[in-house]
Amino acid sequence: MTHEDDLLKDSLGFQLGVTYRKLVHAFQQQLKAYDITTEQWSVLYQVYREDGIIQKSIAERLYKDRPTTTRLLGQLESKGWISRSPGLTDKRSVTVRVTPSGAALVRATYPLERQLMADMRTSLGQETYEELLALLRETYQHAQQLTDRE
Repeated sequence: MTHEDDLLKDSLGFQLGVTYRKLVHAFQQQLKAYDITTEQWSVLYQVYREDGIIQKSIAERLYKDRPTTTRLLGQLESKGWISRSPGLTDKRSVTVRVTPSGAALVRATYPLERQLMADMRTSLGQETYEELLALLRETYQHAQQLTDRE
């Protein structure tokens, strides 16, 4: 191990990134049989949660830019899991609805995500898990303030 590698162990950003990638990989392995990526799943889940949601709201909830959200919705639509149509009141907006097969996919895969989080909670302990979530939310708020200054 080089001196630079050793310094990264104390980097919050590095540790968050590595942990995020490990959790995504674990969930992706479970989703592989369903032919959906974790990124697609997060979008599909938002549509399932609020059928008839507008595309802009999906992007805001998932902190994704417009082109990425559009690309992901296109992938989901091509698989028959969602449908898109112009907004009812504002034709510039896009309304997104979950299809029966999309809803069935979320119902089949949501327990996988919940089990992964339950495993993490068991591994860390409930109190530590809750403290970690609180610290992550606080870290996010601080990072948001830093970017708002720019």
